[in-house]
Amino acid sequence: MPTRPETLQFLLDQLAGLPSVRVSKTFGEYCLYVDGRSVGFVCNDQLFLKPTDAGRAVLGQPVLGTPYHWVTTPHYLLSADRWDDRDALCAAVIATASALPLPKTRRPKAAAQ
Repeated sequence: MPTRPETLQFLLDQLAGLPSVRVSKTFGEYCLYVDGRSVGFVCNDQLFLKPTDAGRAVLGQPVLGTPYHWVTTPHYLLSADRWDDRDALCAAVIATASALPLPKTRRPKAAAQ
């Protein structure tokens, strides 16, 4: 079951206080970005955060799951019923984002002569 638009909007509303939160369509579902960093995926009305020590410290003993069947690294699974606690949700997402490196800037391609 794909993520419903109202579920995605609720998640974005809950995360509205974080810097530069956005989603992009990825593999038929959504990738969640915070301040330019890809922090996880929204799939089947669930949030899968990339595994980091900082995220584990905030979540305690997180539930593990994989956003896509071909992903071999388990992610931290936060089902929609855990999104009601805005402060805890934001803390987990921002901890994950701060533990991840900034994206590399791409150099523009040289014009063909």
